[in-house]
Amino acid sequence: MKIASIELREIRLPLIHFFETSFGRTTERRILLVRVVDTEGTEGWGECTAGEGPFYSEEWTESAWSVIKQYLAPMTVGRGVERASAVSALMRPVRGHRMAKAAIETACWDIEARRAGMPLWQLLGGARAEIACGVSIGIQDTPEALLDKIGRELGAGYQRIKIKIKPGWDAGIVERVRAEFPGIQLMVDANSAYTLDDAPLFRQMDEYQLMMVEQPLAYDDMVDHARLQEQTRTPICLDESIRSGEDARKAIEMGACRIVNVKLGRVGGHGEAQQVERICREKNVPVWCGGMLESGIGRAHNIAMATLAGFTLPGDVSASARYWEEEIIEPPVTVSARGTIVAPAAPGIGFEIKHQRIDSLTVRKESYTAD
Repeated sequence: MKIASIELREIRLPLIHFFETSFGRTTERRILLVRVVDTEGTEGWGECTAGEGPFYSEEWTESAWSVIKQYLAPMTVGRGVERASAVSALMRPVRGHRMAKAAIETACWDIEARRAGMPLWQLLGGARAEIACGVSIGIQDTPEALLDKIGRELGAGYQRIKIKIKPGWDAGIVERVRAEFPGIQLMVDANSAYTLDDAPLFRQMDEYQLMMVEQPLAYDDMVDHARLQEQTRTPICLDESIRSGEDARKAIEMGACRIVNVKLGRVGGHGEAQQVERICREKNVPVWCGGMLESGIGRAHNIAMATLAGFTLPGDVSASARYWEEEIIEPPVTVSARGTIVAPAAPGIGFEIKHQRIDSLTVRKESYTAD
């Protein structure tokens, strides 16, 4: 595969309903899409999952645009690689910026799968053609609104409910949810909103039979998470702290977590996601696919990744209709009544790109070709 051109564009996509975490409230996504074309004319699509501001991670929309434009595109355009898995090595001189790198790397995986005439999930070595789905529910205006939303999502068939928490919206809310829905698979996500001083709060939440508490402490911490895990029964799941397979290995050996959330952008693409999955599987630590309010392109890549053998817990890959009035892929992602998504059979990411829809949403675009 030799990369002939990279097209970078920003689209603006309004959410059907706001999504609130401890970082703040999101009503519209600024999404960077990358279209890579090889010298044979095969195109592949990737998505940068960076947020609108540098809150979930140091990366954000503007930093990703800049680093792709100034560094990553020049490093990759005109270069040839045997496999998509080798593209990351071309970008290695740039430290960090994993979400920006993943946008290019995942697009190249799409190309390789299309050229091979096979679905991306099979190229990645997926072990199953159907994945289990849960939903992530943001902080709501009232507890009653949260309970109503949970009831509707359970009615739609989702197998697991994740709710966001923050100081002042935590144990009391979890208690109400558990009282209303005593038998559901329930987890909470703190997005680093707490410190080790809050250990008594998490010991209290041991009473509610949660599947896990996701990233309760600092985004770059493992040591305090290990100390907290020693004090609590509920498994800790690490998200922001895991940026590579090596991070996963160290966290598991330290006892900092018993579950790992894998996000393609956070780890830098499919190649590193495979490494995280392998290491966790070998150490009997379950993983699951986290979400970043992706459009259909990012969602399609998540589906492919979530077919790997180690992804044994329901992930955050839910239906397109939960987020968007109209998708940028065809058909939109749908979830069965039993809370599953069937991996597509078509080559590449398995969905058709709605070029006109993307054009109508585009607010800026640049292309890069070899000199």
